[in-house]
Amino acid sequence: MANINDIAKRAGVSVSTVSRVLNNNPYVSESKRAAVQSVIDEMDYTPNRLAVDLIRKETRNIGVIMPYNNNQAFDQMLHGVLNRSVELGYTVMVLPTKYNPETELNYLNMLKSKQLDAVIITSRSNPWELLTPFTKYGTIVSCEYTEHPEIGCAYMNRYASFVEAFTLLKDKGHIRAAFTTARGEESNSTKLTIKAYQHVFGDLLPEYHVSNCYNIDDGVRAAQQLLTTHLRPTAVYANGDEVAAGIYQYTRGAQLLVPDDLAIIGQENQPVGIGLGLTTVDHRLVQVGEHAFNLAIHKSTDKIEIPYRVIVRQST
Repeated sequence: MANINDIAKRAGVSVSTVSRVLNNNPYVSESKRAAVQSVIDEMDYTPNRLAVDLIRKETRNIGVIMPYNNNQAFDQMLHGVLNRSVELGYTVMVLPTKYNPETELNYLNMLKSKQLDAVIITSRSNPWELLTPFTKYGTIVSCEYTEHPEIGCAYMNRYASFVEAFTLLKDKGHIRAAFTTARGEESNSTKLTIKAYQHVFGDLLPEYHVSNCYNIDDGVRAAQQLLTTHLRPTAVYANGDEVAAGIYQYTRGAQLLVPDDLAIIGQENQPVGIGLGLTTVDHRLVQVGEHAFNLAIHKSTDKIEIPYRVIVRQST
């Protein structure tokens, strides 16, 4: 099997020149680069990537911790990461946790074992106090805001967006508004949603909060539950456009009008919401993923806020 010394000898160059070619170093003349590449092709040489990584002291592998890979919000963030990784020649490893704390910590150990250069956390199950010690082994970037100086983050102001969505409903005369969330009150996003609701509407009736909502079927379930309560809500803020679409579907099937009988706001400006004319809160998660990737490869601890936008359509 050919090695780097064989290639250097046949190409008539130094071993260091071959190494520069293999590592895409720009400081090699085109004539020497062509000669080395010709011999590499002729000898069908494949470099030992582990050895190359050790020389470069980087793997060019980025891990993305995400609870699920069939959720539109997390898929949008991953899409942003992949956009940049393809442009810059990095490999992305998707690390699903299903919100298992132990699984999450196991993935972070991949920084310690030098399998990854950086980890991007789209959503977490462990407290930051357990995660920040891993920064001594590699870069950690969050897709939610954190005050920890060791962690860079690309984030949106979720609380402000929730307040704006609920205020939009209140300004349109709704005093009985409900909402859906993915997780229960153990989730930071859910806590912020409840806090924003109470800021705008005051006390929250327990029946006006439906959790475990991820897709259209969950939206149908939520609508069935909400629209059969004793004091039926007149508006719903859903935690995703797919969930909102399920609410829309059930509402129309029950011979109710949108928005006259039930106003609906979705989230993340997804195709199904655009098709149904749903008002939505767009957190611009693709851009969040792109900026998170940039922070990861530059080993940055900057805090970058991505502005959200509320897109008003026929459903309100």
